[in-house]
Amino acid sequence: MKSLKTCLLLMFFSFINFGLHAQEDALKGYKIENDTVVFRFDVRDYSKFTQEHTGQRLEFSDFNIETVAVSGEFNLWSREGWRMEKVSDYVYELKKCVTDFNDAFTWEFKYVINNAYWAEPSKRDGNVSKALKDGKKLRGIYNLKMYTAYPTKEGNVYFKLKGFKDAKKVILAGSFNKWNERLFKMNKTDFGWELTLQMKPDVYQYRFIVDGKWMEDPHNPNKTPNEFHEYNSVIDIQKYTTFALVGYANAEEVILAGSFNDWNEVDFKMKKTIDGWVYTIPLSGGKHHYKFIVDGKWMTDPDNPIREYDAEGHINSVYMVK
Repeated sequence: MKSLKTCLLLMFFSFINFGLHAQEDALKGYKIENDTVVFRFDVRDYSKFTQEHTGQRLEFSDFNIETVAVSGEFNLWSREGWRMEKVSDYVYELKKCVTDFNDAFTWEFKYVINNAYWAEPSKRDGNVSKALKDGKKLRGIYNLKMYTAYPTKEGNVYFKLKGFKDAKKVILAGSFNKWNERLFKMNKTDFGWELTLQMKPDVYQYRFIVDGKWMEDPHNPNKTPNEFHEYNSVIDIQKYTTFALVGYANAEEVILAGSFNDWNEVDFKMKKTIDGWVYTIPLSGGKHHYKFIVDGKWMTDPDNPIREYDAEGHINSVYMVK
């Protein structure tokens, strides 16, 4: 079975400054271009730098810049691993694909000059905080914020709230945007409110915020209790996944069985093709164990090297839906 193509995975990440729903205050330190994080260091945004080992703060204007690098949690605070390219008299940039990061919501980072000096932002920026590295507090830490969903008319998930036509503002908040209370503004329509998101496969919780008042989705019966003795609505985003067994042209029957169908030995009869056998099913995000049953004989996927033991000690093939 072939793994998911990297380019498909890229579509399911988004960041705080996107399209029509950009953050009100522009972020310094980075920008987002589709599936790429562009780190941006502008010399004009800095007035001081700090010697990493001594903590001495010096004026930036007299500093001879030889190299600039991005240093943060995502590269274990490396001083030179993510070196930037000078693109103008004042600006340095480094482009990184979203696959260089995991699913964490936020990453802290700084810029390091000449492998030994931390740049300190000279202007107030809502994206800057303080952080600890090796027990020492660092000034001017940037926050790279990542989410697992973003608004787009071509998205795969459609949220709507009927009624509430007199409301001034409706926000969609959920586990996919860390319950942000202002990020995903819904659009007013003739029937009420709507918003289409691109989301990667997973199980999410969400609520609507109507003029500041939180509420569950009245049109979604799938819900779960929350810590406020109310309910969060639940949505399960699935992705169609094709399992393939190459060869076995002489087999009379091949069955797909796994954790996704309680290891049923009958239901998922695979279709014979020129190359072998295939079966396509929608799967929720996460890890799935599976095996093939070829004419009654159980076997792992010979083309998938990823395998794990289950709770009963059996070895199964593993497929991750992301």
